[in-house]
Formats: sequence, C-alpha cells, structure tokens
Amino acid sequence: MSDALTLPAEARERAGKGASRQLRREGRVPAVIYGGKEEPTLIHVEAKELVRQLGTGHFMNSIVEIELDGKKVRTIPKDVALHPVNDRPEHADFFRLAKGGKIEVNVPVVFLNEEASPGLKKGGVLNVVRHELELVCDNDKIPGEIEIDVTGKEVGDSIHISEVQLPEGSESAITDRDFTIATLVAPSALKKSEGAEGEGEDQTGEGMEPGETAATEQGPDDDAADEQEAKSE
Repeated sequence: MSDALTLPAEARERAGKGASRQLRREGRVPAVIYGGKEEPTLIHVEAKELVRQLGTGHFMNSIVEIELDGKKVRTIPKDVALHPVNDRPEHADFFRLAKGGKIEVNVPVVFLNEEASPGLKKGGVLNVVRHELELVCDNDKIPGEIEIDVTGKEVGDSIHISEVQLPEGSESAITDRDFTIATLVAPSALKKSEGAEGEGEDQTGEGMEPGETAATEQGPDDDAADEQEAKSE
C-alpha cells in the first residue's frame, strides 16, 4: 500500500443539499466516514488539499489518516464525486479501517522481467486484461501493488490468477473462476501485414499489376466490343 496520507478535517453538524452547497462556496468539500461498526461521521475537508492529494495519482489506493478533533481516524477512500463540468470534488466517502478487520480493495498490477520473456523479445505484445486485482485484504496489510513475473513467457501464453503469489493477508475477491490477467499476443501490425499479403495474392493473381483484380482487367471498351460482336453473330 502507498504511504499513509494525512487529511485535516472538521466535523459538520448538518447534512442536506443546502448545507453542502454552503460548504462548497466556502472552499470545503462535504464528506463522510463510515464502517467499522460505528455510526457514520459527517465531516468536511479543504477542497484545495483534497484536489492536491487526488493529483498524486494514488489517493484512491492509499490509507488516509483523517485528523479530526485532535485524533486520527485510519481510513481508505471509497469514492470521490466530481462535478460533471469542472471536475471539482463535490463529496467524498471514506471507509473506516477497524483493527483486525478486512477490506475489499482494487490493487494495481505491475509486470516484472519483461526482458526475460522470449515472446516479448520476438516482438510479442503483453495484452493486459486486468490492470487491477480485486482483493480481500487485512486492514493492516493492504499491498500497494501486485508483482507478476513474465520470465519465460511465450507468444500465446496466458497469465491466470492461480499463477500469482499474493501477499500474506490477501486473497482474490473472485473465487468462482481462474480468470485471465494478461496474455502474450503477436503484434497487430504483423498480423495485418500478413493478412494484406494473403488478400493481394487471392485477388490479383499471377502477373497482375498491384491494385488490379480479375474484375478490373476488362475495361468498358472491351465490354462494348463483346456486346457488338454478339449482336453481329
């Protein structure tokens, strides 16, 4: 998991659209902390600071310690609603991490040792089916990323969840199938090139000029001559 972030917050006494609009006019973002078998806590945070942390690129995959009334509440972001036009945050949800509990998270995948893959060396392409894995993790053992080694992989090989060594305290949230994470495929440019060559041979035949087909060998004048000859017979 990425290093914990700290987000100062203040409690809010009122919910509702009117109160939320007033907070936004003041440069604040209404938010809520829920989960952990406790009542939801209504808070608001500074909009500029939330935008800054969103800009790090790993906010949604980080533990966020919310500073509230002199205490720190350990959470993980679950949702940030953005304005449809200007993309400013309008509301945020944080899930409270209870000690000893588990949580379902999406963890990004990274691939290692691509230079040791014969298939990639030959020009194959790593087609990533899942850029993130849905995992159920211990609250205090949330991984920042899942590393997958592609050493020895050839074109045509697939990587399934059953091949991945997940960190201690983590397991796949999807348990009913051995799903595919990535495949090694031939480059599309090579496939198109080979297909174009095959089509050219079928359509033009031997001795024809490029772009010429059996249908274009006979021009309009030849058609007229054939028709005139048929009438004279």
